[in-house]
Amino acid sequence: MSENVININGTDYDSEDLSNDQKYIINQIQDLQTKENSLRFQLDQVRVAREVFVANLIKSLETKDEEKEAASA
Repeated sequence: MSENVININGTDYDSEDLSNDQKYIINQIQDLQTKENSLRFQLDQVRVAREVFVANLIKSLETKDEEKEAASA
């Protein structure tokens, strides 16, 4: 067995024994997993950035309301 063993559903497969189509599919799966992880990372960044903007908006609105109340008092 070569050093490139792939485990699928609990069974080890020697990569040298796989067909070209099977190797291609495995490469596609690995690439998609990499893209999925990258997108998840980017989505986490977007969510946090959105939360900061929402918090900043709320803070600015509260400050404006406080200024209105102080001016009318």
